Amino acid sequence: MYFYYIWFLSIHLYNRYVKLFFAKKDAASANWVFTFFAPYATIKAFGQVFRRKEKPMTCDYKTTMRACFAGYVVQAIINNFAPLLFVTWQGSFALPLGRITLLITVNFLTQLAVDLFGALFVDRIGYRVCVVAAHVFSAVGLASLAFLPYVLPPYAGIMAAVVISAVGSGLIEVLVSPIMEACPTPNKESAMSLLHSFYCWGQAGVVLLSTVFFALAGREHWRWLALVWAALPLANAFVFLRTPLPRLLAEGDRGMSLKELFSNKYYIIFTLMMFAAGAGELAVSQWASAFAETGLGVSKTAGDLAGPMLFAVLMGGARLFYGKRGSKLKLEKAMLVSGCLCVFSYLLASLSPWPLLSLAGCALTGLGVGVMWPGTFSLASKRLPRGGTAMFALLALSGDLGCAAGPTLLGRIAEASHGGMRTGLLVGAAIPAVLVAAVLAQRER
Repeated sequence: MYFYYIWFLSIHLYNRYVKLFFAKKDAASANWVFTFFAPYATIKAFGQVFRRKEKPMTCDYKTTMRACFAGYVVQAIINNFAPLLFVTWQGSFALPLGRITLLITVNFLTQLAVDLFGALFVDRIGYRVCVVAAHVFSAVGLASLAFLPYVLPPYAGIMAAVVISAVGSGLIEVLVSPIMEACPTPNKESAMSLLHSFYCWGQAGVVLLSTVFFALAGREHWRWLALVWAALPLANAFVFLRTPLPRLLAEGDRGMSLKELFSNKYYIIFTLMMFAAGAGELAVSQWASAFAETGLGVSKTAGDLAGPMLFAVLMGGARLFYGKRGSKLKLEKAMLVSGCLCVFSYLLASLSPWPLLSLAGCALTGLGVGVMWPGTFSLASKRLPRGGTAMFALLALSGDLGCAAGPTLLGRIAEASHGGMRTGLLVGAAIPAVLVAAVLAQRER
């Protein structure tokens, strides 16, 4: 609808002012001046879009929820497309493993900074402006990945594109979960788990479609695929421009301050749980492709399908199952069982002498970590109902800190040890063990 508004306002300004002013001059002059009115009309129209009042809670939020689902698919593209190219970049640009590892670290450290920004400023700026900006950053970052490595020095170009897309991914993490939490649903825990399952389907889709593309077109044409992936966040930005956004808190309620959050014992436990959930999930998903290809001697196609893609499918299956059956299950027990399975999966991947069992361990980790991230959000929302945007942003910050620390820790250990990635995964088994301990501590309190 806003396109019609832009056009209507442009024609109105043209007829009212330009024609009157240039009535005695030639039409070419009038048309030349008209080009200056169109941008003004566009700015005015988008200003009206951003200033529109939110609809009451009785409106239909199905489109809002679908846009949230797509938002997590966008985040999955940003976090999982680049790791599929690590080996390609190593060969094409002669990048050592340590510099490749730094890309993962910078990606999630950027998201950390954005999470902190969200805790302080999102409520002041407004959810609509921020969520649209998140998708614009995501699209620009993915598209830049196709050009900047060939315009700038290759590593600097890749790093710049990673930072731009990480800004978008960080904002999506801060904004989409509270938007979904505020939507009127029968079971919010199940809805939250269902929402986070779309990250897994996005991850599986990225791996599967990228693998098919590389098999048909060749790895050397990866730049075209980056442009294709950039189309989704751009399209979802236009959806968020018009879809209704609910209030996170009831009108008149005040969210918890940062001081109140930091002094709350439950918040400290949830922070540790989010850190462990992010580290346990990303440590495997970021390195599964490279581990299968270089550590296990499996082909890239087989390694991508049996490693990161199956990891994503099982993680999504766990979240989808809880999303459908969550009302009949106790969340704390589900998280304890999942954490123990995750410890077993890390040990299987690192200690098994057979490559197929090691790949199975990587995949089973997805099943183990499935409910950890959304489950922590749900427990925090239940324990701290006045947490507000600050709580979601700071929990996302803790999770992203884990996402940065987990893969970085495994990469550094693999680079320094004779056992390579196997040693990294063996040490990484301590991550889900910490999460199990945190869930038990939360129950005891």
